[in-house]
Amino acid sequence: MTARTILCLPILLTSLVISGCYQVPVTGRRALDLTSNVELAKVSTRAFDEIKSRHRRSTDRARVDQVQRVGERIARVVFWDMPNADWEFVLFDDARQINAFAMAGGKVGVFSGLFRIADTDDELASVIAHEIAHVTARHVHERLSQEMLAQAGGVIGGVGLMGAGAGSLTTSTLLGLYDSTATLQMLAYDRDKEKEADYIGLMYAARAGFDPEAAISVLEKLEAETGAQPRPPAFASTHPPTPDRIVQLRDAMPKALEVYRTARGRTSPAIAP
Repeated sequence: MTARTILCLPILLTSLVISGCYQVPVTGRRALDLTSNVELAKVSTRAFDEIKSRHRRSTDRARVDQVQRVGERIARVVFWDMPNADWEFVLFDDARQINAFAMAGGKVGVFSGLFRIADTDDELASVIAHEIAHVTARHVHERLSQEMLAQAGGVIGGVGLMGAGAGSLTTSTLLGLYDSTATLQMLAYDRDKEKEADYIGLMYAARAGFDPEAAISVLEKLEAETGAQPRPPAFASTHPPTPDRIVQLRDAMPKALEVYRTARGRTSPAIAP
């Protein structure tokens, strides 16, 4: 590394931070994003098509319609956070999986097992809104950006990759993040990202006119379903303990209920700015 390069490092670092910074909706947190949202959406669409080829779709018309109905209402209020999304909501027939996921570009999958803990529209909305919140907060982008920096050799490599965006990201790499093998597992976000998605999702559901208190009932049912299963201690887990998530939601509930009451006063969900 030349002396000139060393002298330029502070400038390059500042450029990286400013140009690669993204403001997370609702929370306002500043996050690193060196990826191309357009390219990531394209790869996500291909990955979603592959997931659809691996998992059987549900033929339960009532549940399929419910997922579509709830999903479309949430999509409407997150328009400005995902203005170019090509929304697609798919219900997969797998009663074993209490699971849902969302990908860049507006691709959302729900597994039929989720209805064991999310039976009503309000409860289903809390889960779908949480998964979409991971996308609008660009948690995958942030994780990929951190890996890009590490693999490219730090700041210098990161600056060079900013123009490349997600061009080198493959479908298999993205599916690897979701661990889409025989079964699709939730993306292993860290605890802070899960808590952020909980809060953002709570506000999205409330904006769409869904009762935000349903988010707590879903987590209570989840705890009843999985609470007895062996799990690592809280400090070693990538997901915050369910009781901790419930406490956070209760703290945010007064604000969410205020948003909900405002939304209920409208004849239809507004496109939130």
